Amino acid sequence: MPSTPRPLRRLGFLTIGLFDGADPGRGHQSTLEIIELGERLGFDSAWVRHRHLQYGISSPVAVLAAASQRTSRIELGTAVIPLGWENPLRLAEDLATVDLLSGGRLNPGVSVGPPMHYEHVKAALYPDTADVEDFSYERVRRLLDFVRGKPATDFSGVEGFEVFSDVVQPHSAGLGRRLWYGGGSLGSARWAGEHGMNFLTSSVVRAGDEADAYDFAEIQLSHIREFRARHPDGEAARVSQGLVVIPTDSATPEQRARYEAYAAKRLPRTSVPQGPGRLLFAPDIVGTSAEIVGQLHAHAAFREVDEVAFALPFTFEHEDYVQILTDMATRLGPALGWRPAATA
Repeated sequence: MPSTPRPLRRLGFLTIGLFDGADPGRGHQSTLEIIELGERLGFDSAWVRHRHLQYGISSPVAVLAAASQRTSRIELGTAVIPLGWENPLRLAEDLATVDLLSGGRLNPGVSVGPPMHYEHVKAALYPDTADVEDFSYERVRRLLDFVRGKPATDFSGVEGFEVFSDVVQPHSAGLGRRLWYGGGSLGSARWAGEHGMNFLTSSVVRAGDEADAYDFAEIQLSHIREFRARHPDGEAARVSQGLVVIPTDSATPEQRARYEAYAAKRLPRTSVPQGPGRLLFAPDIVGTSAEIVGQLHAHAAFREVDEVAFALPFTFEHEDYVQILTDMATRLGPALGWRPAATA
């Protein structure tokens, strides 16, 4: 039987941080301003997406370091860092540093698998080790170990005037409990749960091989339940859902028309699995807050979560994001039972 919708406890948003290649600074500043706005509106978290060799944020940890100095309360996350591009030891150092600078507000989300278009980039990324790099869950396990304080070397102590540690420095206590795995399959849900991570779900899942397994909400629900069944915290294990949600309460007629056209253009990919990975996409949800509440309460996976990081649509203007976030915080969130965090 379907569960009763849980009151929304934590409201976040996700941005890709697009920029103009001829003027990249402007786009990065816009992202920082959107995060600042999110804090003023009472959002609990702001997340940035990761893009390599594209016109989107390629270094989310650096962007969040800047955001940490322009905010004081809102949690800052990555959704997600593809570890195929990263050295887990070096990334652990960067994450701990930014977590300390933020006062313990960092929520790093990661995933594994070969980098996108690996055949075309491997010579630049791993010129000497491209054919032996391990892009499995082992790469996540290494990051977890380093962040959680397990030794990274068998050498420590004093050498001359220098002191060496056998664990990653700085060490940020608590960061290991705020690591998220971004997954869209039963296998990733299972692995994340067994390793005590938090679980990020998005608007994409793997449909599997069943001919009739095309119900996005039911597939995502199975992942959430598998994750919690494997996690030490059981039903209390943290899951965040990241659907594309576009409230139109205060939008102009021109904005509403563009939002609806955007969603309609992306709708065909939601009917059947796409590509060799059999990826199934959730429809973008566009409408008034009252209309969106009805759709979310009918969504089997949404009923199982009490925190979200709604994804902002790609390619919109800064003013559009201001309108969407304002409606989320002042109308949609409260209609879902959420209360904004206290602002300074």
